[in-house]
Amino acid sequence: MQTEYLVAVDEFCASHNIEISFISSLQQNGLIEITTVEETGFIDSGQLPQVEKFIRFYYELDINIEGIETISHMLDRIRSMQDEITALRNHLRLYELTK
Repeated sequence: MQTEYLVAVDEFCASHNIEISFISSLQQNGLIEITTVEETGFIDSGQLPQVEKFIRFYYELDINIEGIETISHMLDRIRSMQDEITALRNHLRLYELTK
């Protein structure tokens, strides 16, 4: 991974006015991945939208880490089901065209 696509955890927390322990809790529960380079933790820039969503859940909506984990899992399942529905519709259209 290249460091130009990584954001330092301490800088991210300072800019969002959140605790580093919150980010650590997200990592411990498998919600995000933190890359360590020279004893400094970094978040991949691709994860930032999801981390910011978790911040809103935790700080604005008072949802605990376990609740965030549950919500995240359910949203992943919904996305998966939507993808499956799209694939089935496409398959059905193909079948209808061959009739």
